[in-house]
Amino acid sequence: MMPHYLDANATEPLRPEAMAAMLDAMATTGNPSSIHRAGRDARRIMEDARESLARGFGGDPADLVFTSGGTEADALAVHALGTNRRIVVGATEHDAIRSAAPNAAILPVDRNGVVDIDRLAAILADGPPALVCVMLANNEAGTIQPIPAIAALCRRFGALLHVDAVQAAGRMPVTLVSDSMAISSHKLGGPAGVGALLLSAEHSHITPLIRGGGQERGRRGGTPPVAIIAGFAAAARIAAADGARDRLGALRDSIERAALAQGAIVCGAGAPRLANTTCIALPNVRADAQVIALDIDGISVSAGSACSSGKVAASHVLQAMGLGTLAGQAIRVSLPWNATTADVEAFADSYARMAGRMRPSGMTNPMADRAA
Repeated sequence: MMPHYLDANATEPLRPEAMAAMLDAMATTGNPSSIHRAGRDARRIMEDARESLARGFGGDPADLVFTSGGTEADALAVHALGTNRRIVVGATEHDAIRSAAPNAAILPVDRNGVVDIDRLAAILADGPPALVCVMLANNEAGTIQPIPAIAALCRRFGALLHVDAVQAAGRMPVTLVSDSMAISSHKLGGPAGVGALLLSAEHSHITPLIRGGGQERGRRGGTPPVAIIAGFAAAARIAAADGARDRLGALRDSIERAALAQGAIVCGAGAPRLANTTCIALPNVRADAQVIALDIDGISVSAGSACSSGKVAASHVLQAMGLGTLAGQAIRVSLPWNATTADVEAFADSYARMAGRMRPSGMTNPMADRAA
């Protein structure tokens, strides 16, 4: 049975260009902090990658800090920018942010997952300066937030803005318009284990979360993993140039049509979304049962965030969007950069069989008016 991997928002398949860059970098032996020739060669690879990544996302190389991934980048941003500030986070933020700021004020979202701008203005107008954390594109529903408008509002009230762009990077145009921004390698087709925090020039000098030997200009301790950093930069370059959005959007639309034909609901369909992402709820059928049934047919999808694997719980994202019991009945289908029509056709066939077998007889769709 041909496997069909449709869980790119958990991790993208490794791009060949990233693998090639890593293999080339592995041929170089040296610690980039060493001053001898081998060390200088390793540092040159790392700094070339830093330059490529920073310029690609609208930042300055001097203001990019390599981390172990998106979670650490988010935690570092909250640690560095949230000191002596109240923290406001979107209701659908990733657990990396929610865990880093457990006492934050929650900014509500509408039924499509878009943050309430008027409510944010009211929060910022009433109280001391804040750090606002809003992700650019949601990892579960794919909802894209109006970050330029949020950034302008934050500037107006003297607030700082951190943007989690982990799911957006490589899938839509992304540029630094906030005080900090997190990105991650394996979400755009690079290797796992490396990410970055991009900082505005004003906040380039930050207190480290992980202390060590002064690496990353004293902002993050630990010997940098040169080879996977090289793969990160290579993947980001290819992701920005491959022009897959229209193709993936058409495949995503086909998946949604197939699901709607079986009585499913598309979550967040009324807002701009990532072209590769759809979140579909099948009323009265548990999400984990759907994932298992599809997996038996060789279809890999997820229920909620991959970072919550093994937990049978309703998605806090979909609950914040007001979906009620449907929050525990939704799966996420996220198309990788190499998705094909065959993948979509296999999903449609398997989903139809699964829905026909699992739906209660005579089931009606209580939210049909919300379907896209």
